Amino acid sequence: MATNRKLGKTTDIRLAMLRTQVTDLILHGKIETTEARAKEVKAIADSLISLAVKEKDNFETVDVKVIKAKLDAKGNKVTELVKSKNGKEYLKVVKEETTEKRQKDMPSRLNARRKMMKTLNKVKDAEGNNVDLTAKLFNEIAPKYEGRVGGYTRILKLGQRRGDAAEVVMLQLV
Repeated sequence: MATNRKLGKTTDIRLAMLRTQVTDLILHGKIETTEARAKEVKAIADSLISLAVKEKDNFETVDVKVIKAKLDAKGNKVTELVKSKNGKEYLKVVKEETTEKRQKDMPSRLNARRKMMKTLNKVKDAEGNNVDLTAKLFNEIAPKYEGRVGGYTRILKLGQRRGDAAEVVMLQLV
């Protein structure tokens, strides 16, 4: 029976650490860690990337009706003066209806996206905006590895850490 490395941690701490390291690897393209941790992260990252490569083109484009507030030249909402039934006047935002083309995931791609979201942590960029790592996997990373069969990450040995002489490696996307 195959087992994972325990890495000297309890299960919940170990899984949280591995999720964080996989998230950082996908976000930044490389991480520096110990060799044992890198081997565990490599397996998880390779499985996520292979899932993204398999499902990257599995969507359809659909037209969606979108109702938005009409904006003026400065970007402010356009309002109009309206009378209510009891005779009071108030301002009402003018709405406009448009159609947009959006991607709709097929069921297997949706399942793959949910598996990725379960494995990856939510991340914010420097401005505080959410970063969609599943979209990054599908749109940036998967096309890069389209013709490749496995081996999406590499481990480069950097030497020993000064404090405890642990073998430090750099895990990076190929």
